[in-house]
Amino acid sequence: MKTRIFIDGSEGTTGLRIFERFGGRDDIEILPIRAELRKDAAERKRLINEADVVFLCLPDAAAKESVGLVENGDVTVIDASTAHRTEEGWAYGFPELSAAHREAVRSSKRIAVPGCYASGFIAAVYPLMAGGILPRDYPVSAFAMSGYSGAGKKTIAVYESGERDRELDAPREYALSQNHKHLNEMKKITGLARTPLFSPVICDYYSGMLLTVPLYTDLLAGSHTPEGVHAFLENYYAGERFIRVMPFGKEAEYNGFLAGNSCAGWDGMEIYVTGNEERVLVSTRFDNLGKGASGAAIQCLNLVLGCDEWKGLHV
Repeated sequence: MKTRIFIDGSEGTTGLRIFERFGGRDDIEILPIRAELRKDAAERKRLINEADVVFLCLPDAAAKESVGLVENGDVTVIDASTAHRTEEGWAYGFPELSAAHREAVRSSKRIAVPGCYASGFIAAVYPLMAGGILPRDYPVSAFAMSGYSGAGKKTIAVYESGERDRELDAPREYALSQNHKHLNEMKKITGLARTPLFSPVICDYYSGMLLTVPLYTDLLAGSHTPEGVHAFLENYYAGERFIRVMPFGKEAEYNGFLAGNSCAGWDGMEIYVTGNEERVLVSTRFDNLGKGASGAAIQCLNLVLGCDEWKGLHV
């Protein structure tokens, strides 16, 4: 029997990418909603409770409303919004973090897909915390660049307009008040004692993300070199299909540059470790619409269904 899927918010960027990844799958039946009824609560409620799995690709308030419409106890909800990522009772949809995270996704009826920036940050920081390398009270900071698709349909339209402001030609730093919506999950999921300093930058390309966490080696627990941090992360993620710790020194093949858009269209994540004996950089590179959103959501679905995690994905 096919798994019945309803995508609540199917016209948004994340919803459309989820729908695209179901192309060619014979184990999925999409429950469609007529365009004029996309915001009709009664019709959404009907489809939510007829589905086996519901994807929420909505603003936070709407996602919470949709969860409130669930009456069928057999429905699994996979939420791509920010609404439930730090809520009790919701599995955090990053299976590679630990065996417990993978099992929680596999067995839960409520799954929160990580945020795009948060995915890159947590992939770098969580293992170092778990391995006792990064102290809990370390003053962690991160900077990141992203394609404009992560900002939603309105921003995409502005960037792709023929009469746009010339400032859009250059990278633009934002979230200057240090209140970015991903900060809560960055702190809670990693277990950091203090909220990270985070500086995101939106750039003039469609998709792809690069996030870097800089670390002073003398503030780490024990003695660590870039080579040692690399070896630790390589071992931590050994065998994972979606996360590749790149060979040490790999950036030399790109003349010492890492481009933010190199993983566009791919559902995995690359990790680079660079630096020197005093300062180490841990960088994650991925597609904000792939491992940072829709690809991660489908990976979670595959775990729930008990099939290969990479089914229907680009890895």
